[in-house]
Amino acid sequence: MSLNKQKIRIGITLGDPSGIGPEIAARAVRALAGKAEFILIGDRRVFDRVRGPWSMVHGPEFVDLRNVSPKNFRYGIARAEYGRASIEYLDQAMKMLKRGWIDALATCPICKESVKKAGFSYSGHTEYLARRTGAKNTVMLLLNKHLKFALVTRHIPLKKVSDRISKHSLSRTIELAYRGLKEMFAVKRPRLLVCGLNPHASDNGVIGEEENRLIKPVIRSLRSKGLFLEGPLPADTAICLGLKRLYDCLIALYHDQALIPLKITGSSSGVNLTLGLGFVRSSPLHGVAFDIAGKGRADPSSMIESIKLAIKCSQNLKKA
Repeated sequence: MSLNKQKIRIGITLGDPSGIGPEIAARAVRALAGKAEFILIGDRRVFDRVRGPWSMVHGPEFVDLRNVSPKNFRYGIARAEYGRASIEYLDQAMKMLKRGWIDALATCPICKESVKKAGFSYSGHTEYLARRTGAKNTVMLLLNKHLKFALVTRHIPLKKVSDRISKHSLSRTIELAYRGLKEMFAVKRPRLLVCGLNPHASDNGVIGEEENRLIKPVIRSLRSKGLFLEGPLPADTAICLGLKRLYDCLIALYHDQALIPLKITGSSSGVNLTLGLGFVRSSPLHGVAFDIAGKGRADPSSMIESIKLAIKCSQNLKKA
């Protein structure tokens, strides 16, 4: 494997072979040719189905694991074989990161159902990467061209959200977001705003007790340490202020509190960035899209933005 020390080296895992990952990866590296050194990690036979009229001779390097049987291959279905393959791509990427062969990782979507069928218990990339790296604290930073959100809870049922929010988890999320904005985005003093959990941020305890019991004490504690931190404000108000660029990042307490405004304001520019791993990892803000996989209709915009962000954050880390 050739190593160009002048350019950022981005490893790209192709995700679930039955989804749109190979297609959006092919289109993204074409669109970003020359911006970085790209190393694709997946099954070359699957990739060749979707890459179109494009020679790999002058394209990115490819680490071919040959772990998808071409016999009876189908798009748009959840299979244990495909879930196992997508995890093996990630395993290979972790080896490459450890050996310094790549600077950052951009991941195409995996199918949680396929991964579960393969016998793995990961609920997503973030949980897999945290376990593999031994990272005790990780945070999903979700963003598009208009908003940034750091999530306190992730892929859990809504009825469990309140029980999963603690002073520790909230503090950890805020502190990792603050540090990530400084180191990866070169924001000198990040401005953070915490969303309330309950309607109207509980109206001072009238519609719930989490704001007074948990959120306000954490905000007071972290502000005393010098963080620019405000809230809790009703989520609708907080989002409006974020859209006006009055804050660099909003702290969302559950998954859809962030995803709904991000999808409404700009899903094509949406990116998921994992904080706390010790390296840059990004992904598009959508799933495997089984309904259009293999049909040549996948929009690569979010994947392109994901790779561009990985390059930018890696460059900022090298300067820090």
